[in-house]
Amino acid sequence: MSRRRSAPRAAAPAPRLLPSSPCPCGLSAAYGDCCGRMHRGAASATTAEALMRSRFSAFVARDEAYLLRTWHPDTRPDSVDFDPALRWTRLEVGGTTEGGAFHAEGTVAFRAYWSEGREEGVLTEHSRFVRHEGAWVYLDALSLG
Repeated sequence: MSRRRSAPRAAAPAPRLLPSSPCPCGLSAAYGDCCGRMHRGAASATTAEALMRSRFSAFVARDEAYLLRTWHPDTRPDSVDFDPALRWTRLEVGGTTEGGAFHAEGTVAFRAYWSEGREEGVLTEHSRFVRHEGAWVYLDALSLG
């Protein structure tokens, strides 16, 4: 997830996510029991939607290692360029296609809300996820809105 900005702004610190913090992905679980398990490597995403939610939480936490390890090698960048002034604030999943235990591919449509100082906005994306070496990975964005 990225977005363009017009002028540099002061950096906002990444939020500190404690195991007991609400998970940024929007599910009603604590971060440590939800996406935090995947970020630590203690669990893997079982669906494309679960991976998408965990990747949103990784953008919130600015967890570059997790984002790169869950990105398909054919489309993975060398690094993740986090905008230091941008904060991802909320996620809404609009729908999914396939992406379950018996699928090789799936898509997730979502809206990711952000703030940067007094400015707020939303990134709308329809993303494609595939299995790579048995694990769900992000492949690409089918559309941005």
